[in-house]
Amino acid sequence: MGKKQKYYVVWKGVHPGIYTSWTDCQLQIKGYEGALYKSFDTKEEADHAFASPAHHYIGTHNSKLITHNSKALPEGFDLNCVAVDAACSGNPGPMEYRGVYLLNGQQIFHFGPVYGTNNIGEFLAIVHALALMKQKNISMPIYSDSRNALAWVRQKKCKTKLERTSKTEELFQMIERAETWLKTHTYSDIPILKWETEEWGEVPADFGRK
Repeated sequence: MGKKQKYYVVWKGVHPGIYTSWTDCQLQIKGYEGALYKSFDTKEEADHAFASPAHHYIGTHNSKLITHNSKALPEGFDLNCVAVDAACSGNPGPMEYRGVYLLNGQQIFHFGPVYGTNNIGEFLAIVHALALMKQKNISMPIYSDSRNALAWVRQKKCKTKLERTSKTEELFQMIERAETWLKTHTYSDIPILKWETEEWGEVPADFGRK
């Protein structure tokens, strides 16, 4: 009788998702402090688990499960917020960004990779989070560790020096849509804040590739 197939859900790791081998799962969690993962016997169970908050399946009493670093958040820090971050292999290079809900450590959106820069990804991640909240009619703080991206959002303009070419055309169309969204929507009820990396450790949406 062959070995029974297992399904491994990675809520938090290098690339969150569902994996069909322990080796593939390990590649996502090895060295990633605070990784959230669990095995399931059926694909249906794994699909349901991945679409649900991690704390439904594993305990989250330890804050390190939410912030994958050893530095502590300030006392009374409200985890009902979203942290965003981007990663770029080379700058420019393949870029991706995502948002994470701190209360349960769950990734709530992810985009990429697409050719671009880290700052562009950070900018688009903030706008993505804003648009998502407006769509769902919710309001909670958004944290980013990028001063450039925060300034660009305030100015409603992505001031990148990346050249617009056939290779970057898709990305520039995304930038234009993001700038238009900022100029045509009100979002003053959503705080957009700086994640203090030196005091709190890496932003929880960090891809862990440093």
